[in-house]
Amino acid sequence: MAKKNTRIIAVANEKGGVGKTATVINLGAALSKEKKTVLIVDMDPQSAATRGFGIEVSEESPTIYDMIMNPDDYPLKNVVKETKWPGIDLLPSNSDLSGAEVELVEVEGRENRLREAMENANGCYDFILVDTPPSLSLLTVNVFSYAGEILVPCQTHPYAYSALEELFDTIEAVQEDINPDLKITGIVATFYDHRTRVSRSIMDRLKTAEQTKDLLLDSVIRANTTVAESAFVGKPVVFYRGTSFGAEDYMSLAREIIQKGK
Repeated sequence: MAKKNTRIIAVANEKGGVGKTATVINLGAALSKEKKTVLIVDMDPQSAATRGFGIEVSEESPTIYDMIMNPDDYPLKNVVKETKWPGIDLLPSNSDLSGAEVELVEVEGRENRLREAMENANGCYDFILVDTPPSLSLLTVNVFSYAGEILVPCQTHPYAYSALEELFDTIEAVQEDINPDLKITGIVATFYDHRTRVSRSIMDRLKTAEQTKDLLLDSVIRANTTVAESAFVGKPVVFYRGTSFGAEDYMSLAREIIQKGK
């Protein structure tokens, strides 16, 4: 089989609660509906992306933590899990991953451990989507060292908007010191509600501010309870309720992301 031209996209924002994990889960599912093969890498110790695909990880089951800490003993093929949906695989996470922060501190080349562990995945998927912790950490730096692109979900709320500057500073530092090829694919507005003044105001800022106006994607993820419902049952919204606003929005985002790669 011919090798695929894999796009490795980190979904990141240093502010929690902006829809980061929901974007990983539902964008991945929407890409699969567009006939793309997707690997989800859960790099958040809270493992919400793992649960969002309805996967429970037993204590004996290897995770991304094992791949990072002992790549020779835990190759990709021994850790990756198939989800219920064709075309979507998952590298699961659990709370052990939080220990990697401390364990990697003294390790040489610590910021490249994920890249080295994931070497065999390149060319096997159309997209690799990486969920990141909601704060700057050594795990985040590992993700940025490995990824080629960053997709930034930004809740249309003042706190989320103000956190963008810190994220951009981090990305710039990584570009200078570790991964010069890293680029921001775009910012996607999340939890948008046109009925509220705050939501409209932040959207206007995203569209007009010098730092964000050229990065803002056309796709918008509207506030939609169906996305939360789908997460609760461990089923991406495009499979849970394909006619909902949430499903429509993530399908739109998937098509825009695909187009940006052409």
